[in-house]
Amino acid sequence: RVYEAMKNPEARMHLEQANAMLSGKLMQPEQLALYEEIRANGLAQLAKMSKGDQRAGTEIFTTLLRLRQICCHPELLPENAGNDVSSAKFELLQEIVLEHLDSGHKLLLFSQFTSLLAKISEWLDAAGIPYEYLDGGTRNRQAHVDRFNNDPEIPLFLLSLKAGGTGLNLTSADTVVICDPWWNP
Repeated sequence: RVYEAMKNPEARMHLEQANAMLSGKLMQPEQLALYEEIRANGLAQLAKMSKGDQRAGTEIFTTLLRLRQICCHPELLPENAGNDVSSAKFELLQEIVLEHLDSGHKLLLFSQFTSLLAKISEWLDAAGIPYEYLDGGTRNRQAHVDRFNNDPEIPLFLLSLKAGGTGLNLTSADTVVICDPWWNP
């Protein structure tokens, strides 16, 4: 079904329109070039497959995952494919975080990519910005929540969507940033 939907002219037109919205607005030139390369390669692989090929769905979802990774930060791609490619979204995220922290806000920052949270952590560590962190591997979740809620010196909490999406009481935050909902070019 997914393969047939992608072959549908309306579905392809929707992808083309979405792509046009991206051009020059949300990506650095080299980031956009990488995005276009991965998108074109994915479409080319899909075009090579015959109707009913069971691999088509996997190819589509893999390509969409890679495009989402590029949108967040090209360095999230496997095999260093996006190294040394800057990310407009990451730069904007840094601005948003700094502006909110300078204004005294407490932020929750969600991503479903723990690799993106790791990049954000690297930046925060280098900048000397204190934060709490929670993902699926975090032990004693409540201690992290309590530190964030009770310590005014910790203005930021990084959370993976899967681990931090339910069952947490984070009432001290006044701002929520969701880096990558299901699809956000």
